[in-house]
Amino acid sequence: MPKQAKQSVGQRLLARFRDAGAEEIAPDILLPAGDLLDLYGEDIRARAYVTQDPIRGEMMLRPDFTVPVVQAHMSNGAEPARYCYLGEVFRKQDMGDTRPETPRDHEYLQCGFELFSRDPAADAEVFALFHDALAPLGLQAQTGDMGLLLDAVRGLPLTQARAEALMHHIWRPGRFARMLARFSAPAVARDFPEGPAPWAGMRTEEEMIRRIARLRGDAAVAPLPPAWSERLDRLFALRAPAPEALPALADLARDMPAIAPAVARIRARFDAIAACGIDLGAVIFDASHGRMTMEYYDGFTFSFLADRAGWPPVASGGRYDALTRVLGRGREIPAVGGIIRPGLVAELEGRA
Repeated sequence: MPKQAKQSVGQRLLARFRDAGAEEIAPDILLPAGDLLDLYGEDIRARAYVTQDPIRGEMMLRPDFTVPVVQAHMSNGAEPARYCYLGEVFRKQDMGDTRPETPRDHEYLQCGFELFSRDPAADAEVFALFHDALAPLGLQAQTGDMGLLLDAVRGLPLTQARAEALMHHIWRPGRFARMLARFSAPAVARDFPEGPAPWAGMRTEEEMIRRIARLRGDAAVAPLPPAWSERLDRLFALRAPAPEALPALADLARDMPAIAPAVARIRARFDAIAACGIDLGAVIFDASHGRMTMEYYDGFTFSFLADRAGWPPVASGGRYDALTRVLGRGREIPAVGGIIRPGLVAELEGRA
């Protein structure tokens, strides 16, 4: 697809976002790596392009827009605020994904919209804006809520350390499942014999002593009862049109009281989306949807998918309240936003 066609679509989408009251913003392409590493950990290195600047130190080519937009807003932004942007992001190709039909470019165009607002209807406003912009393409709309899953894990009868470990890996389904299986089985006591050999390794002696103490303490913890793993499996597997998902969530909330506030929030969000004139029967609620998105989403998540094998979402987004708290150095404001890939929109329009 020619770059001119992608830019043309991007400019059209950008104009729609400006018409929705957004201020256009243009974050730098080269970003300090430290900020991104603090947020994502070393995993970001596998997805981003890293370079070294003799003065500014380690830098990254912009892997997304949300982080620099939040940084700019938290510095001097007012409330409420709406921003839009159009520009390239840079991501490394997934290892082993060499299928020619898979449109995962190293560099691709993003057009986005971010809303900073304490209005409870902000989720529905952003979702409706993206839904209306993409309606002619016949995409499948999907939603989720990471807050629902995080509340479910917090509500498990686990020690704080075990619950925090599970929440840390909730965006990594394989690791999460293995850890949950370990916590659901009787712990195996480990022997840490003391001897004359000196401490060795990357950790300090003090760190290793604390680690050994945690492992010894963890061995005495009772396993998670099977009923809770089964309830969690039911929640993670829930996928249905919104009108069918809501009663299923209410049933789960009776067995998992910790998720009741999140279920009420999801019901209110769907009511607000329906009030925008959107058919809820055409919107899929996938409880595990947020586990496949960026790790800074901590609430509502959404995506719009084309019926094309191997394609990434044409659009995606979500709520990231905690990110504003981290980048705002304690100050926070609820925020939700998303991006559209103009190149994929251009391809779909070209095939219509």
